[in-house]
Amino acid sequence: MTTKYGYLLADWDKAKEEMRQILIQRAKVCEMIPYSELVAQVHTILINPESYALAAMLGELSSAEDAACRGMLTVIVVHKSGDMQPGPGFFELANELGRDTSDILKCWVDELKKVYAYWSP
Repeated sequence: MTTKYGYLLADWDKAKEEMRQILIQRAKVCEMIPYSELVAQVHTILINPESYALAAMLGELSSAEDAACRGMLTVIVVHKSGDMQPGPGFFELANELGRDTSDILKCWVDELKKVYAYWSP
């Protein structure tokens, strides 16, 4: 396969690392970022904040960060308005990664604490 969600694999991987660095900078100062703001800061590819491609990229990022024992880094990516929490895909992945998602607010806060504790000074 030479493409993923219509993007060249090299561009996909570059954009994913670009996104990872943006998220790390936010996590270091214990801040969150709306989906729309995140995609606006990624310059390698144009990606829609409501796309399956973004959901897949965020899932790959969180899975890799979790495997490296740094928590689900994408916990800081949230809706701009309304509940101001991660979308349902985050909690589905959290469940797959063994998190207790019976209380999504607790799951979210616990994961935020883990990510902030790792990245903030």
